Amino acid sequence: MSDANLQHGRVTFLDGRGDLSALEITTPWSRAEIFPHGATVTQFQKTGEPPVLFLSQCSRYTNDAPIRGGIPIAFPWFGKPEGKTMQHGFARVKDWELKEVASPPDGSVTVRMRLPNYADATAWPGCNVEYVVTVGEALGVELIVTNKSASEAAYEDCLHTYFTVGDISQVAVIGLKGVEYLDALDGRKRKTETAESIRFTAELDRVYLNTAHVVEIHDAALRRVIRVAKEGSRSTVVWNPWIAKAKAMADYGDEEYKQMVCVESGNVAENQVKLRAGESHRTVVRISTTKI
Repeated sequence: MSDANLQHGRVTFLDGRGDLSALEITTPWSRAEIFPHGATVTQFQKTGEPPVLFLSQCSRYTNDAPIRGGIPIAFPWFGKPEGKTMQHGFARVKDWELKEVASPPDGSVTVRMRLPNYADATAWPGCNVEYVVTVGEALGVELIVTNKSASEAAYEDCLHTYFTVGDISQVAVIGLKGVEYLDALDGRKRKTETAESIRFTAELDRVYLNTAHVVEIHDAALRRVIRVAKEGSRSTVVWNPWIAKAKAMADYGDEEYKQMVCVESGNVAENQVKLRAGESHRTVVRISTTKI
């Protein structure tokens, strides 16, 4: 275990859990944890408040599996398209390289990581993929993909964020009324959201399309609002596994669906990113909280 000497925040290099190492970040406002495995942010908590991110107590910490919770990175595809053997791409099960740790004058801490070129990434030759995490009063994450090749590159990305809630039955996701979505539980049929707020009484799995705007999670039990603001993201995924799927997942507790909801930001399905030679794209998410 060792510490990085920074002017404001502090980064501690930990042995982590299971087979995996981790970085613990502390700032004047908050604490966070990042695993190089998958570049997964597993914790973000403001001082005196409940955790913002949900992390399953049953998560496996092994080199061949994603971490269940936090912010796994789905890249370069979302879901499991035909011909693919791995759910949500390979980025969330690879070890990312730590490139830089810094503390800007505002007192936050910034960590920059890079996805190495793996053999199974040959379908995307010449792409440079970086991930920047900024921890402060809010949590910022930024996925940066640059096409270094001479031909077009196309991909999907999704910052698959698990949020902690007090009681899923008292949660409302607000900001998606009037938006078209693909319903994964109904053959990916295209539908339009008619409700002012999305509430949870059963399994829900939807990809909302063409959503560049802010989405909020109103949590009556914890008396707070989680605000998800983003740039470069045109899709929002909302998911809760509910009872049957929770029991079917080996790395997820049977009752944990009651304390989490996924509101994910990215570019999936028809919102996939296409980069010409030399182009870059940034998917940026800023997560903040307010008390109610």
